[in-house]
Amino acid sequence: MPAHKDHGMNTVRWGLLSTANINRKLIPAIRASQRGELVAVASRSLASAESYAATWHIPQAFGSYEALLASDEVDAVYIGLPNHLHAAWTVKALDAGKHVLCEKPFALSLHEVDTMIDASRRNQRVLMEAFMYRHHPQTKIVGEWVHSGKLGEIAAFQGVFNFSMGSRDNVRLVPEYGGGSLWDVGVYPLSFAQYIFGGPPVAVSAQQWLGAEGVDESFQGQMVYANGGLAQFTCGFRMPFHTHVTIMGTAGRIEIDRPFIGVDVPNEGAIYYDRDGKQQRIDVPHKELYLGQVQNMHAAILDGEQTYVTLNETRNHIKTVLALYKSAENNGSLVTLREIN
Repeated sequence: MPAHKDHGMNTVRWGLLSTANINRKLIPAIRASQRGELVAVASRSLASAESYAATWHIPQAFGSYEALLASDEVDAVYIGLPNHLHAAWTVKALDAGKHVLCEKPFALSLHEVDTMIDASRRNQRVLMEAFMYRHHPQTKIVGEWVHSGKLGEIAAFQGVFNFSMGSRDNVRLVPEYGGGSLWDVGVYPLSFAQYIFGGPPVAVSAQQWLGAEGVDESFQGQMVYANGGLAQFTCGFRMPFHTHVTIMGTAGRIEIDRPFIGVDVPNEGAIYYDRDGKQQRIDVPHKELYLGQVQNMHAAILDGEQTYVTLNETRNHIKTVLALYKSAENNGSLVTLREIN
């Protein structure tokens, strides 16, 4: 469905639904954008909202999420709540007439995804999953190299996203909140693989290590694609911070040292190796990591453009995660995506 254009608007007025830590990444991006304005924040108490608003210089503070959604002075909301709350509050925001940028993972079931998509269509409001790295020039340029055939046919993909968790008092470790490393950081290499192969896998297999709280703190997945391509990824909370992606084709490969966190310093980024091993650094212009997704939301809301990360892509992200968890729970047995509904 084409994005709905709001006629007469030239600025998108943003509200933050919660005082989540991830907000600190989005706030500078909204303020750096030419067509966005941060106008409000909501918390579960007015005191908390007012304190946060004072710290971040946000004009309006609301003591409940419902109060922010009822405001006529907010056009779009960013939802950075814990995973299990994404679906319910996205639907409430859309039904209140707000456009929504929902933090990944979008939802925890296909039923939730479909409910969110239905609400977007019913209210003619823009809805997008917040995969910031997909909007960064590095990812787009690598995608152009891949899809133009410079690497030949893509045969394999390898990705990793690990970090070492400090305190055990963390929502990422709560099963009923949608905790686990696959939901938290594994979705990054998973979504990158889907982007590179042009769609979801046909089948998956996986293994996981469960910590004391019962969520996966280490996860390894394999994905098989329609063209015979294979993707492997690892993710976890137990190892030192590390991200990397390797894309291997019949005519060359690309190595990316910082695939999900942007290119911040010289001599980091993407390198192309031809079939003889000769390397070429891929020139990537600097851009703030979270700015692209904000700009894309503005283009969708104000100009009627399609969101860069489509809702069909997002549905396939969640479907693949669910297939991987099903495999891991069954000792790595092969699971086809046709089995997931």
